[in-house]
Amino acid sequence: MHDEGFLLRAGPSTLVFAMPETHSTAYDSKIEGNVIFTRFDAALNWVRKNSLWPMPMGLACCAIELMATAASRFDIARFGAEVMRFSPRQCDVMIVAGTVTYKMALAVKRIYEQMPEPKWVIAMGACASTGGMYRSYAVLQGIDQLLPVDVYISGCPPRPEALLAGLMKLQEKISGEKSFAAQKPELTKKLNEALA
Repeated sequence: MHDEGFLLRAGPSTLVFAMPETHSTAYDSKIEGNVIFTRFDAALNWVRKNSLWPMPMGLACCAIELMATAASRFDIARFGAEVMRFSPRQCDVMIVAGTVTYKMALAVKRIYEQMPEPKWVIAMGACASTGGMYRSYAVLQGIDQLLPVDVYISGCPPRPEALLAGLMKLQEKISGEKSFAAQKPELTKKLNEALA
């Protein structure tokens, strides 16, 4: 008998739970006390993906759609990302919404560098992704020339639903990340040398 990912085998007086290997978390609601077995990486990624704190870089018209996403109709709070801080030291995902000019590019990079690790970047809209309709000397042709972008959202401007879909893609990416030691081996080496 199958029940929510568990294979139940009824023995003479016991039940054996066989968990498929694809799940990173095991949970059985029938056990009193709600016991959860998981790996530390999986638990850490679960916490990170459900408590993203955006740094809104609203540079043009896409910022209006970003604001609409936080309103009651679309409710970005369902994804734990409603805590938009304007201090980079309290944020972990930068949403670049709008046209990035060369005059503004270094300010965007400085704010990104002030964000603590781990951090992610969402390029929202055509301008942030590729420069959009502005093929001129003044406009950066995609924020990925300056920052490592994790999720691109197309549109001019993209609807709030597109931003929510991009946020869900980012959550999928975060849930599959390896440990901090595997992500940043050079930083781990420096930390070990400093602590030794």
